[in-house]
Amino acid sequence: MATLKDVAKLAHVDVSTVSRALNNTSYVHPDTQQRIFDAVKQLSYHPNVLAQGLRQGKRHTIGLVVPRLMPSIFGNISQGVETAALKYNYGTLICNTGDNPATEQEILTRLRDGFVDGIIIAGTGANNRIVKDIHASGIPVIQVIRQPIASLSSVTADYRTIGYNAVQYLYRKGCRTIGIIESANTSVPYLERYEGYHKAMNELDLREVILRNDVSQNNIHYGYDCMISSLMNHDACDGILAASDAQGIGVFRALKERHIRVPEDIKVLSLTGYQMGEMLETSLTSMELPSTEIGVKSFLMLLEAINAKNAEAKGAPKYVPQHLSFPAELVERESTAS
Repeated sequence: MATLKDVAKLAHVDVSTVSRALNNTSYVHPDTQQRIFDAVKQLSYHPNVLAQGLRQGKRHTIGLVVPRLMPSIFGNISQGVETAALKYNYGTLICNTGDNPATEQEILTRLRDGFVDGIIIAGTGANNRIVKDIHASGIPVIQVIRQPIASLSSVTADYRTIGYNAVQYLYRKGCRTIGIIESANTSVPYLERYEGYHKAMNELDLREVILRNDVSQNNIHYGYDCMISSLMNHDACDGILAASDAQGIGVFRALKERHIRVPEDIKVLSLTGYQMGEMLETSLTSMELPSTEIGVKSFLMLLEAINAKNAEAKGAPKYVPQHLSFPAELVERESTAS
């Protein structure tokens, strides 16, 4: 493999001149520059990008750690992150944890020991110490959707308002026994959505119905299993709040198997909506989040933190963590139609 020294020898210049010509850091005579470019072409020389990054303190690569891509809101968020990153010449390493703490720990260790300038993470909350250590080591971390560490920057949603408004909406639709799919997972979205649900149910003097399974998975099967368990326990709900569109699909399947009609017998609403819900056979009413915009904003916030870290080394003020919360928009569809 050709080296910078080989290029310099063939072009009859010194190594520093080759470096200045290729990096365009200072003036090099056009004739000399042309000889260098000809030598690069002849030798098929490719710069060692990793070495350059290490010298400059930048790798132009970020890590994105999410539970899963599809079917979930994180697919759209990942797309937003990648799109924004490319505009700033950054690559994105997308890592799926499956919401498994052990997998997440291994991924975080690899990213910490690897070559990324920063990390965006939707964490399980089980590896907070590692996440804090990574941040303290000089690799900025931005939390997205989930915020298990209050001291680190985050881009999330107003989950309490989402839970509260969802109950109020179903109540206006005539529902009086409103169940919510909860999780053994104690992540912030679940906790705060429940707080909003609890407040609204208390104000309306309604009995709470919690649908929960021992296995904490925000997926189709979890929604299905929780709904089946509820039906077996004879919980006569006339409204269901699913944590996500994926859980809503599972709820639909369970109800269809039991010949329970949506929305005539029971109304279903997703608390974390994205593009999937509108494409279902019975389109799903949801509290829609601007998922792609959340991804874009997460990257821009991370980029700001990366630049601030580099500026700090030159005496600039220390970066102050930021917290951005997006509101949700209620999108009414067939699953709650009167």
